[in-house]
Amino acid sequence: MNPPRTWSPQPGMVGLAWGLAAVFLLVTIISSDPMSRVFLGLATLVQLALGAHGTFVRPRLLVDDSGLTVRTLSGPRRLPWHEVKVRLVRTRRFGRETPTLELDWQHGEDEQLFVLTTVDLGTDPRDVADVLHALRP
Repeated sequence: MNPPRTWSPQPGMVGLAWGLAAVFLLVTIISSDPMSRVFLGLATLVQLALGAHGTFVRPRLLVDDSGLTVRTLSGPRRLPWHEVKVRLVRTRRFGRETPTLELDWQHGEDEQLFVLTTVDLGTDPRDVADVLHALRP
């Protein structure tokens, strides 16, 4: 039996989102220009959303012998090994290749695609894909 493995957004990135939200909020409050306040207020909301997402979806991916658990804002979703396809997808944009981990889950008529990036996992999706393929029964 293998011990459970988890992947989450890096704590430093989540802390940075919260810190930027605080800075944007402070600058919004002290700003006297109405247009600046609108844009800074929107930036504050975006940073709050990013910080909340990084905080509440921990761990983003948990893997054990019976399957995978993907945590989303609506709660954790349990994916048994026999119902999920694990794919590593490489996308090339702006001259740069970006890997993403796709978990394609299908249970009867229900199906869902989870796309996890380096930010979601806190590490390179290629490394996570290697671990998932090694742990898959």
